[in-house]
Amino acid sequence: MEKETIDSLIAEHPFFKGLSDRYVKLIAGCGSNVRFNAGQYLCREGEEADRFYAIRHGKVGVEVFVPQRGPVTVQTVSEGELVGWSWLFPPYRWQFDARALEIVRATSFDGACLRKKCDEDPAMGYELMKRLAQVISHRLEATRLQLLDVYGPSSSRS
Repeated sequence: MEKETIDSLIAEHPFFKGLSDRYVKLIAGCGSNVRFNAGQYLCREGEEADRFYAIRHGKVGVEVFVPQRGPVTVQTVSEGELVGWSWLFPPYRWQFDARALEIVRATSFDGACLRKKCDEDPAMGYELMKRLAQVISHRLEATRLQLLDVYGPSSSRS
């Protein structure tokens, strides 16, 4: 059996699918494999956002703290998805908590390393930003639909 490398794991992940081998190799230089047990946090709100995660296995709850309710899961992220884009925007602080709901295997990417490589290769940076913008757009739409479901009218008005 062939050993999986960071390069091969990235190339197979839906977020990176179709990137040139050159870009995959550049990005892989910022990546490492990580594992989280159920209940472990990938990130905590307010802490330094120095990375993001490409989920390969498992489920992650994206949570916000609501006074008098505690942590509330606003989204569940699973295999083939990403966790985190706070590494892109100053002041580089997490805006949420992300907690493993089961064993999670992911590729972790160093945000400063990736920002530097994007600055050095603007074409690669643009390609990554287009892909990240799609992720952000889909997450905002999912959140909007969830809010409409929770807070929308329970019955039609006359």
